[in-house]
Amino acid sequence: MAAIELDGLTKHYGDVVAVDGLDLTVEEGEIFGFLGPNGAGKSTTIDILLDFVRPTGGSAAVLGHDAQRESMAVRRRIGVLPDAYHVYDRLTGRQHMEFVVDSKDVEADVEAILERVRVLEAADRKAGGYSKGMRQRLVLAMALVGDPDLLILDEPSTGLDPNGARQMRDIIRAENDRGTTVFFSSHIMEQVEAICDRVAIINRGRLVAVDSIEGLRDATETTTTLTVTVSGVDDDVVATIRAHEDVTSASLAGDQLAVTLGPDGSKFGVLQAIDAAGATVEDFSLDESSLEDLFVEYTTPGQAAEPGESQTQAVDPTAADPTATDSTGGDR
Repeated sequence: MAAIELDGLTKHYGDVVAVDGLDLTVEEGEIFGFLGPNGAGKSTTIDILLDFVRPTGGSAAVLGHDAQRESMAVRRRIGVLPDAYHVYDRLTGRQHMEFVVDSKDVEADVEAILERVRVLEAADRKAGGYSKGMRQRLVLAMALVGDPDLLILDEPSTGLDPNGARQMRDIIRAENDRGTTVFFSSHIMEQVEAICDRVAIINRGRLVAVDSIEGLRDATETTTTLTVTVSGVDDDVVATIRAHEDVTSASLAGDQLAVTLGPDGSKFGVLQAIDAAGATVEDFSLDESSLEDLFVEYTTPGQAAEPGESQTQAVDPTAADPTATDSTGGDR
């Protein structure tokens, strides 16, 4: 059973198309990243999953339940860290947790959950004195009450320093290891690239691509650069490497040989060719296209990749309305 299944999901606000025929399946057990520029429709989609917003057309299912007709059944099985979360300054972390336990009418080891998110030591302090990261982890702890099958996280690392972002990433991984499916939107590409099994990119309300990071790389014309520290290299060696079938360009600066690989280029084949040409390889590093590079590729008008043999889906990102707002007129 899919954790999330969207079929032709559409949301209009008057003449504005916020979500336009979105088809997407998130499998159980995945850590799935949901990406897009401001106004792409990410938060509107999440609001539909949570039944905060009703779709204009299509359907959304969460853990086998219709997100609108069976919203109470959905809410019993999910945990949510919203983008615009709020804590009560005068209540302690423990009181926040006890409120959620009572509201959900479940049994929960409050201290164990607070320990999982690294807030236990501050459990009896008022949340008004918590740092940004502690508040964020407290709200995540509240989402974990009842051992949800699915976590929906809207920008879980926004505003966190590098340590806080790393802690959030570690917690997400740990919850996934416990069997929880994680679906989250984020603008922090490094965070997504570090932990996601697959990602979807939407732009102007439409699906642009969905695949693993490697699949996205394979479906675009982004480059991979092999930088090799070498000795014993002359112009003849550089010319030999430049003519190699896996290489599109090669240049030498001091002892650094920069080699750009073709789409199917083998770094090991190039290293072997350098050795065979009589040079000595002392060290090397590989610079692959980052998720940020891929994001730009897929969301720049006219630059979306065409569907290939992989499972990457791609559509023209310029086809939908460039503006998407929520029901209050905010950027979604």
